[in-house]
Amino acid sequence: MQRKAYVPGLALLVVLASGCSAASGGDGATTDSKAGETKTAAAPPGKYRTLPEPCRAVSKSVLKDMLPGAASLAEADATKEYAGSADLTYDTDRRVGCRWKDETPDGVRRLTVDFERVVSYDPAISDDDQTKQLYAKKETAANLPAPRSSSPTPSASNSPSPSGSPSSGAPSTMAGPPTGAPASAGTASGTAIASPSPSGGTDKDGLQPRRLSGLGDAAFLNDVSSPSGTGGASAAGQRTVTVVFRTSNVIVTIDYTDQATASAAAPDSKELQEQAQALAGKLVEQFSE
Repeated sequence: MQRKAYVPGLALLVVLASGCSAASGGDGATTDSKAGETKTAAAPPGKYRTLPEPCRAVSKSVLKDMLPGAASLAEADATKEYAGSADLTYDTDRRVGCRWKDETPDGVRRLTVDFERVVSYDPAISDDDQTKQLYAKKETAANLPAPRSSSPTPSASNSPSPSGSPSSGAPSTMAGPPTGAPASAGTASGTAIASPSPSGGTDKDGLQPRRLSGLGDAAFLNDVSSPSGTGGASAAGQRTVTVVFRTSNVIVTIDYTDQATASAAAPDSKELQEQAQALAGKLVEQFSE
């Protein structure tokens, strides 16, 4: 009886070819034969891998404007003040900061700059998306008021308030947080009273805490004041302006505080806001270089 020829090599090739066809999908995704799950590409990393040297990030010309008392110091003392003091950090590629203190007969000014590079450890979430989430939490914590009108609402002045007194015309939600609510961002202590709008019931000068346009990918400004006496018996008042902006996977925070003495005028909100925003603009330019 004649036997049929058996070709083991050909049979093996057929089995391998059929196995490869079953392991690949039509959309180009690959399947892990052990886990049985389709592998997806990791989210892209952020644009920035390092951070600037914080105490050198602020130019001397900007510091001269924001720390006016240094001009009257001896050259060695002024140089030391302009140099600033770096914050303690364990990873200069993740978070760095610097602070300056300026004392004058009119009071004390403090400036702090903080740089934070955000890294996502979830392969499905990009560094930029993780940064957006963290920035959103900071903005929410700032408790920014809704934009106010440039003039009081006429109809509101004729309607009585719940307490029976005439309404001032400003929306009730703009009066500030309810009793017992946590202090807004930028307040040095829980005893400080936030002043959400330096100009009262309306915002004719545009100085209320608000979102800022044209500054990085997103930005906001907060303005918090403390009444006389909270910073010491000789204090006339304190105001802290905070500017926070995001650019790609980095969040930058600027705190600029003016603590006035009793004999000095109360801190000027407009001046502090303009100087803090000018510094923020300079820092944005550095990230764009």
